[in-house]
Amino acid sequence: MRPSTALRQNNRIQHLRRSARRTTSQWRRTLTYWLGAILVGVVAVSFAGTADWAARTRARMVHWDPYIMLAVVPAGLALSTWLTRKFFSGAQGSGIPQTIATLHIENFSIVNRVLSLKIAFAKIILTCFGLLVGASIGREGPTVQVGAAIMHGFSRLLGTSSVAARRGAILAGGAAGVSAAFNTPLAGIVFAIEELSHSFEQKTSGTMLTGVVLSGVTAIALVGNYSYFGHTDVDVPIGTAWIAVLTCGIVGGVAGGTFSALLIRFSKGLPGRVGALIKARPISFAALCGFVLALLGLVSHGATYGTGYMQAHAIIDGTEHYPASFFILKFLATVVSYCSGIPGGLFAPSLSVGAGIGGWIEQYLPHTTPGAVVLLGTVAYFSAVVQAPLTATVIVMEMCDNQQVTLALMATSFLAFGVSRMICKHALYGALADRFMEAAHKAAPAPIYTRNEASPAIETLVEERASEKTGAETTVAQEAPDRPKLPPEAAPKDRPEP
Repeated sequence: MRPSTALRQNNRIQHLRRSARRTTSQWRRTLTYWLGAILVGVVAVSFAGTADWAARTRARMVHWDPYIMLAVVPAGLALSTWLTRKFFSGAQGSGIPQTIATLHIENFSIVNRVLSLKIAFAKIILTCFGLLVGASIGREGPTVQVGAAIMHGFSRLLGTSSVAARRGAILAGGAAGVSAAFNTPLAGIVFAIEELSHSFEQKTSGTMLTGVVLSGVTAIALVGNYSYFGHTDVDVPIGTAWIAVLTCGIVGGVAGGTFSALLIRFSKGLPGRVGALIKARPISFAALCGFVLALLGLVSHGATYGTGYMQAHAIIDGTEHYPASFFILKFLATVVSYCSGIPGGLFAPSLSVGAGIGGWIEQYLPHTTPGAVVLLGTVAYFSAVVQAPLTATVIVMEMCDNQQVTLALMATSFLAFGVSRMICKHALYGALADRFMEAAHKAAPAPIYTRNEASPAIETLVEERASEKTGAETTVAQEAPDRPKLPPEAAPKDRPEP
């Protein structure tokens, strides 16, 4: 065998070995992400079961003695706020703003802290505790942060250094959380594109889609294929029935835009002595918020406690009819719950308020099917709150398992979005994410980067600059001809700058 032939065969064997190692590494990475998505589905189902248990336990307490909530709610909110501020900073609020913020924060030490498994565990426990003591919160927003934390943990386990890959894992975890929480896979994908990342990137789309599918399949395997609000068989035919689209879009848009504006304003802090007092005594303020929630619960006969899922389901089914005071009181209870600073989401309470608005409007629109008006009110308020019309449309469509009203839902959603933007110029979750990033950067000390702790983006930049510099010096050394060294007095003088 000639030497050249042996050399080619040796190179070919080495190439095959490198390809095999690379393929094995890729498969290991893929299987790890699949395992993470499955774990998100398992955790989301367990979270839902624990939250339902907390709601049933609270309902038994209220049935035993409604006035006991005057002590339970203030003490519970004060304890939750103290635990959050003392031990679990980053677990407060919905969880969606934190997830959005981590997709833009360059300092990954902050990202690792916000999306740690410790914070994810605390988010689950404290959200369920909030539901137990009667706060008007939901579990869906926290599930987004928990899903993002799980996928981010698997990304760190793999030692991923690419910024795009790490953020892709966070995005996939958030989308998988929505998919498993509502059993709405399509809504999880749309939510990730429209709300979390505000774009569709081909590099991370495969991870996100796979995560959504696997987490959704896991949830179905554990609890069965169900619709969040059951199956509804209603329609909104073109004609006079579309008066409901205009009415719900405008009323829901005004209510949702007002809600978002109030929360954004409070997140910036109240002016004067009131704002200073809230900052100085956050635990006492949380207890005061709890007392207000207990009063609202007594006035509404317990309807404002918890997620509001049972009330919304009953309104959509037509088995219960609530007065206008229900959605007004639920609106106020959700605002107070968020302002207290406890962990908890806004998705489920917003759907409940929207259903209440639709149930109130339906009595004035006899030409439209009542159930259809309720769905339009639900999507209008929800779209106005999150200012993500496509996500709102797909979530409500999948939750009620009805494609006949898709066009009417979309028209109502976009109308409510436009009305909300006239009242609140900035999207709620985006504005809260900006506030979170500002607070995180102020609280975090200036990072001292080492090889193991530096941001992957900075490492990559340093390596590229060093490579470019080394390559340029090598090129100059190779191309420059040998020149005799000049004595110091013969060296050319620097030219003066013009």
